[in-house]
Amino acid sequence: MPEPTKKEENEVLAPAPAPPPGEPNKEKEAGTAPAKEPNKEKEAGPAPAKEPNKEKEAGPAPAKEPNKEKEAGTSPGKDEEDASPPGALPPGLGSRALERKDSEWSIGEPPAGEEQDKQNANSQLSTLFVEKPQGGAVKVGENITFIAKVKAEDLLRKPTVKWFKGKWMDLASKAGKHLQLKETFERHSRVYTFEMQIIKAKENYAGNYRCEVTYKDKFDSCSFDLEVHESTGTTPNIDIRSAFKRSGEGQEDAGELDFSGLLKRREVKPQEEQPEVDVWELLKNAKPSEYEKIAFQYGITDLRGMLKRLKRMRRVEKKSAAFARILDPAYQVDKGGRVRFVVELADPKLEVKWYKNGQEIRPSTKYIFEHKGCERIMFINNCALTDDSEYYVTAGDEKCSTELFVREPPVMVTKQLEDTKAYCGERVELECEVSEDDANVKWFKNGEEIIPGPKSRYHIRVEGKKHILVIEGATKADTAEYSVMTTGGQSSAKLSVDLKPLKILTPLTDQTVNLGKEICLKCEVSENITGKWTKNGLPVQETDRLKIVHKGRIHKLVIANALVEDEGDYVFTPDAYSVTLPAKVHVIDPPKINLDGLDADNTVTVIAGNKLRLEIPISGEPPPKAIWSRADKAIMEGSGRIRAENYPDSTTLVIDIAEKDDSGVYHINLKNEAGEAHASIKIKVVDIPDPPVAPNVTDVGDDWCIMTWEPPVYDGGSPILGYFIERKKKQSSRWMRLNFDLCKETTFEPKKMIEGVAYEVRIFAVNAVGISKPSMPSKPFVPLAVTSPPTLLTVDSVTDTTVTMKWRPPDQIGAAGLDGYVLEYCFEGSTSAKQSDENGEAAFDLPADDWIVANTELIDKTKFTITGLPTDSRIFVRVKAVNAAGASEPKYYSQPILVKEIIEPPKIRIPRHLKQTYIRRVGEAINLVIPFQGKPRPELTWTKDGAPIDKNQINIRNSETDTIIFIRKAERSHSGKYDLQVKVEKFVETASIDIRVIDRPGPPQLVKIDDVWGENVALSWTPPRDDGNTAITGYTIQKADKKSMEWFTVIEHYHRTNATITELVIGNEYYFRVFAENMCGLSEDATMTKESAVIAKDGKIYKNPVYEDFDFSEAPMFTQPLVNTYAVAGYNATLNCSVRGNPKPKITWMKNKVAITDDPRYRMFSNQGVCTLEIRKPSPYDGGTYCCKAVNELGTVEIECKLEVKVIYQGVNSPGQPVFLEGQQQVLQL
Repeated sequence: MPEPTKKEENEVLAPAPAPPPGEPNKEKEAGTAPAKEPNKEKEAGPAPAKEPNKEKEAGPAPAKEPNKEKEAGTSPGKDEEDASPPGALPPGLGSRALERKDSEWSIGEPPAGEEQDKQNANSQLSTLFVEKPQGGAVKVGENITFIAKVKAEDLLRKPTVKWFKGKWMDLASKAGKHLQLKETFERHSRVYTFEMQIIKAKENYAGNYRCEVTYKDKFDSCSFDLEVHESTGTTPNIDIRSAFKRSGEGQEDAGELDFSGLLKRREVKPQEEQPEVDVWELLKNAKPSEYEKIAFQYGITDLRGMLKRLKRMRRVEKKSAAFARILDPAYQVDKGGRVRFVVELADPKLEVKWYKNGQEIRPSTKYIFEHKGCERIMFINNCALTDDSEYYVTAGDEKCSTELFVREPPVMVTKQLEDTKAYCGERVELECEVSEDDANVKWFKNGEEIIPGPKSRYHIRVEGKKHILVIEGATKADTAEYSVMTTGGQSSAKLSVDLKPLKILTPLTDQTVNLGKEICLKCEVSENITGKWTKNGLPVQETDRLKIVHKGRIHKLVIANALVEDEGDYVFTPDAYSVTLPAKVHVIDPPKINLDGLDADNTVTVIAGNKLRLEIPISGEPPPKAIWSRADKAIMEGSGRIRAENYPDSTTLVIDIAEKDDSGVYHINLKNEAGEAHASIKIKVVDIPDPPVAPNVTDVGDDWCIMTWEPPVYDGGSPILGYFIERKKKQSSRWMRLNFDLCKETTFEPKKMIEGVAYEVRIFAVNAVGISKPSMPSKPFVPLAVTSPPTLLTVDSVTDTTVTMKWRPPDQIGAAGLDGYVLEYCFEGSTSAKQSDENGEAAFDLPADDWIVANTELIDKTKFTITGLPTDSRIFVRVKAVNAAGASEPKYYSQPILVKEIIEPPKIRIPRHLKQTYIRRVGEAINLVIPFQGKPRPELTWTKDGAPIDKNQINIRNSETDTIIFIRKAERSHSGKYDLQVKVEKFVETASIDIRVIDRPGPPQLVKIDDVWGENVALSWTPPRDDGNTAITGYTIQKADKKSMEWFTVIEHYHRTNATITELVIGNEYYFRVFAENMCGLSEDATMTKESAVIAKDGKIYKNPVYEDFDFSEAPMFTQPLVNTYAVAGYNATLNCSVRGNPKPKITWMKNKVAITDDPRYRMFSNQGVCTLEIRKPSPYDGGTYCCKAVNELGTVEIECKLEVKVIYQGVNSPGQPVFLEGQQQVLQL
């Protein structure tokens, strides 16, 4: 058998072995559900087969376990098993049936369509998959890929997909060199593709797999099988115990499983042969508290599953009518052994079928069936871990089941670890041998598990039965006790790591280096170890300039571009040794003069009278000596006006109160032990320029002027850079600068001046030294300008001979004010108009002679009538504003005006509050304004109840745009229907207004006492003859004792015409009176009862009458309807109505039959039955039919109205719809 490579060591993909081809694996109770029960598998979901803690407590499996079958007496004897090994059929039989006298043998394969039927059933239940992964077969060492596709049309985000082995193992944690998961998305078809690729498959990768996809509340899953066939000449090497625990992600064996959780540190004990024990009998007879102890002792890894089976074993089976003897509850066999299942039938003619995990078993070389009379026997040859499952047999409608447990022998340590000694940095290998090839073992250091990884110094190598722990570059920290543990034993050894003796081969040497050169300190020791560098006792930190190099035994400290601060004492100290290697570094530098801060010609300019302090940076190590000189004369250090000052890093030339004669060339000389340096500097003394002459103002505008000036005579020794300009009001003394950027020219245009105010300006000259004194002020000047054109020129009215125009004043009048207006016109035949300009107004190109001045004198009003015009002529009109600066630009009317009277039909605009009955109290004033329109001026006629209005009582005032009806003190006789008729030639428009004048009501007509009993008096009365021209809203009842005749109110706002007065004092005599009440208040008088009511002490017993409960239920009814309404765009509008009903109806507002809900533009109110809909700032789109709907359990009622929203354009509504504001008419002739 070929040895496995390093990359294939201990590789296991699944936690349990797979069944043979065509038979999906059924895990134990907590494992995967049978493939024939997809719905049950979906409900159960992935459930862990073992709890992690219990898995760790389980411990290694025992070396041997007794066979359950032997005790039960159902397994054949040893001779019989040896006589019939797996596959021991006579040559030439093939798949033919073998027949004997008392037994039947058959060999066959499962039906071909069984798997396809199962997949079709799964596809019908799918809700998310468009393509499910299909089962497949692969040879050992080959690759296979499973593909699942999900449609994403109805998904807002990517679904979640998980791949499982069995029922509980999530394969996402096993991704590595043998398992890869991939996902892609096709944008055109909107399909997600999920792939699972198994690389270099092994035989133990076979089994049942499952793919689950979830998205929010949607779920779908699909099961499929993987068959792994042995390659030619390859012997299977399956280690099921290696699947008990997952290995770490990202390690070399990622995608594998291990069983480190089953191993515990314990003392090494000599291995002794233990007698075989029946674990099932131990569990049956043990207490529940001892279950985990037994599982740990005998290596039970699925304790929960075994307990569930034990519970089923304890159940009392009902006597079977089909079976005379059933299967034993459980069988146990060693891996590679043979097991025999036997049942005895009550009727030998019954057909028997055998099943494994819900799938029927067909005869084959592995499964052999035998019939002996009523006995039905099944042999399973060469048992593998995949055969550990549930089996059952059916006879007719009955079945009996059993469990088969296949156990694996423990792995033993055959060669122990040996104690080892090593030096630091060496490679250490600890080796042991175990009883099986490629077995999984665990390494421990001082009792803690060693987990190798890509960055770890610990590596584990497996060579068949040899297991080697490799430690790269051993250190003192690796000194410890190391142990190896398997499922059947362990071994330990001690490792000791020490340091090697150190020798200094090349010591550090002192160095002297020029500034800017490289410093290299180098030493060599006998061992390849690390160390630390220090400078003047402080650790050296590596930077971009300073590098620490360690190559083998050589250590270097390299400093690029040496600086003065790099000078000092350096020491190298090897790690873990007390040896030090010192060296001194000395840095020197020739003197240098830094003139970078000066001009290209090294010229320094100083202003006359100022102090010059010229500091020149210098460098050099050691610091150089500086000497200043001028014209071969040295400048000494001291307190003179010109002196030198020297410092370690600079030298300074000081000149107090610079003079013109100080200009010249100055020399610097530097010297130190490393060399000399020389430089020359030119000093120039300058001054400010003279002031310019006074500027001249050449032109003046409304808020601007143009000024010019001449340059100054003397520029101060430096070129003129520009000028500053200032201005001030003549009567002010405060100058204001006009430019903050220098003006390079000798002309300037000041702006933003005030018209009619006198100003003066002046100039400053500027050179590199500074600003000159100001020039003399210019002569005073005053800016003036004409006004802007008048605005909003419109036609007010037109007759057959006149045109009345009106306009608005100019937007800008200016300081010169406004003297008046000139209105001009010309006839259309005198010229032709050009096209409209950019502002939408027509532009005209007419000679001045064509325009006729309509007003001979300036007018100050904004309205003028042009008279004497021929009828049917067309004229152009323009207007100009005139002030002291002249006439403004003309304002033209946009089109020619036809001189002809225009008839406009009359229209009455009834205000909203007058569309309902107008109610006023007696004595209040009535002042109603009714707007209307029509041309020429219409004729108005008012009537009341069809008769002319008495103008002595009612005042009527008419204007061109509205009519007013005024009553100073309203009386009830003023109530009635008022009709208004507006007539323009043959056009007539009418409107009506209802006015009601109300007053207090009269007293009730008659009040009488109907009955007196006990302390109660029954009263009744008749309504008043005069209700005050409005409805009676209630009554107020008062009582008075006959003795005092003081009246006290008993009941207020009472609506009925009869009442019962209670709680009267026995023995007293009472009078009663009643007031009537309407919306104006109580009646002035009350009606009193003629007789009194005596409350007798001994009276008859009054029996209260029995009244039936009054039914207040009422279907909804609108008491005040909605009214068609006009609204102005941008102003809130409200719709009102009132409704009553019991129970209280639910109100719903609708627009165009669509309910209004959660719209912030609408607000709905309901108070005491009054329903209001407020429309916030409506637009024309808010117009339409609005409906108010009231619903209760007794009925439904609706009422509608129309809302029209109009937009104002410069005082005009929609075309042809003028708007009236504050009683004035705004008309736009189009």
